[in-house]
Formats: sequence, C-alpha cells, structure tokens
Amino acid sequence: MELDLSPKLAKKVYGDDGGSYYAWCPNELPMLREGNIGAAKLALEKNGFALPRYSDSSMVAYVLQGAGVAGIILPGSEEKVIAIKKGDAIALPFGVITWWYNKEDTELVVLFMGDTSKGHKPGQFTDFFLTCSNGMFTGFTTDFVKRAWDVDDDIAKALIGNQKGKGIVKLDANVKMPEPKPDHRKGMALNCEEAPLDTDIKNAGNVVLLNTQNLPLVGQVGLGADLVRLEGNAMCSPGFSCDSALQVTYIVKGSGRLQVVGVEGKRVLETIVKAGNLLIVPRFFVVSKIADPGGLSWFSIITTPNPMFTHLAGSIGAWKAISPEVLQAAFKVPAETEKLFRSKRTNDAIFFPPPN
Repeated sequence: MELDLSPKLAKKVYGDDGGSYYAWCPNELPMLREGNIGAAKLALEKNGFALPRYSDSSMVAYVLQGAGVAGIILPGSEEKVIAIKKGDAIALPFGVITWWYNKEDTELVVLFMGDTSKGHKPGQFTDFFLTCSNGMFTGFTTDFVKRAWDVDDDIAKALIGNQKGKGIVKLDANVKMPEPKPDHRKGMALNCEEAPLDTDIKNAGNVVLLNTQNLPLVGQVGLGADLVRLEGNAMCSPGFSCDSALQVTYIVKGSGRLQVVGVEGKRVLETIVKAGNLLIVPRFFVVSKIADPGGLSWFSIITTPNPMFTHLAGSIGAWKAISPEVLQAAFKVPAETEKLFRSKRTNDAIFFPPPN
C-alpha cells in the first residue's frame, strides 16, 4: 500500500484558557509512524503556563511565534531558566524536564519534532506530567507521597489534589515566575533567524544549519535541523538525503509548489504547501520546491545530527561530477546537448533565483 505523503495540519489534543497543545496524528500522516517521528505544537496565551513534564522522545523545539520563558532541567543538572523568542531552536535530549511560560500579550507558539523510536507509540510523543490532574503525584496514594517526600497528611493531599488543570493552566497576573538568566542560555538555544548563514544565494534563498558545532546538545538528541528561507519565485534544487536520514519539514511562512519523485522515477507527490503544513519525505526520495511570489520558509529536522545531502542541480549538483561521455550516453543525447546541459547553473548552488 502506498503511503499518503500529502502535507497535514496539526489537531488540538487538549487545552483551556491558558493555551492549547496540538499534534500531528500518525493515522492521518502515516510517514510519522513509518519514520518513527513525532510532531506537536504548544500555543500559550498571556499568562499561560505549560506545567513541568518530560517526554518519552528526544526532540528539537523551535519557537514559531512570540516570546516567553522556558525552564529546562537536564538529568543531574540545575534548572536552566532561559528567555526564548521567535526563531529559537532548543535541543531536548531524553530525560529532560521542561516548563514553558508566556507573560506577553502575543501568543507563544513552540513547535516540537523528534524521534519516537524509543517511545511508547511510534509517530507520537507521550508526555509525563510531574503535577496536574493527570500528573505523577495523582497516581500515587497519599501514604506513598507522605513517605517519599516526608510530609504530613494535609501536605500530601494538597500536592496530590490542588492542581486541577491538565497540562496547561492560566496563572494569575500577579504570580511571580522565575526570571531568565542570560548565562543559562549559552549552549541551550540558538536563534536561527540571527545565526550566521551557512548558505546565502542572492535573490534566491539562504539556510542556517543546526548541528553539533553551533548547538552541541543536538548530538545527544541525535537530530540535526535547518531553517530555510526561499525568496519569492525562487527554486530549491532537487535533492535527497544521501546518508539515509529522514527529513521532516514544517512550513513556517509563505507558500509554494512542491514535487517529490521516488522509486522508478514516479512522481509521488505534487502539491501546494503553506504555513502550518507538516510533511515527511521518505529516505532517498528527491524533493524540490518553488516559492510563490510571497516567498517560502520552512524548518526541518533531519534524523542525524550532521546530515549530508546530494543536490542534482546547481553548481554543486551531482551531474557536474559525472564525465561528459557518461552523461551523453546516459541521456542518449548528442555531445552538443550534453555540453549545453553542463554549461548551465555554474554559479548557483542549492537555490536558484527567479528566471529573468
């Protein structure tokens, strides 16, 4: 049975006046289960507080909108309280405990994408809350809580039953939360919109790679990531992941055309992608995008911390490395056609400006 590769939107899982949690379902996007990938979004309103939790999966978080505060506790480490804003990427290894808070008027939206191969459900994150109506305290009896934390009966009952919220709550405006510490941010987050560009093609596009060099924690997560921005009517070279990695793509902004070609040269997907879409390209399948006039931006995770790609067009395209005689025979064209083919795209790598 052929997999449905068409882009999908996230659906609400839970939430209240403090905010909502959305996820992509493997039943609707089968490549999530096939690739053991999870994807979800957290949207916090003003004074929204995402209660402390840990997940069964390692992941990368990316701030799509707004600004706020995140608490991150790595196993055996002190709590890191960091300011987060649009464009920030944060690597979250196994066992990390996080909380998220928004004190601004603008909604804070955080995207999560990660590896579910060691999780309870392929293609889906399972969160474990420390507190709240479905948290760890709720599951233990009062006598266990009293003994484990050496508290009396009243305190134990308060710890178990006071927090009625589920996952996300709205705090009173006068509640004081920890202030972020600038030194805590170092090594924990990288702003992809402000980081040095790894590739920048005039009038075409640019890319920032997230890897073990600029954010070492991605080595523990086992994932790489990138932010790609394509100018209006520009094209991204057809290419594929040449190290067997999967690429999971979330459309951050804009829209454009997308084509994917797979086994036996079959075009398996031709569609319009737009902001909010999530899609996964199978291993070794070739993908290309052309931005609409308003441009196209996407954030991707790749299932290896230092990914490698082969591009089929452009100055670094694989065709440039193949000898003329082989190309002539492979395409079954005369030498003049091969020479013309080879003479094109000698200056543009990866991204191509709009045609004149």
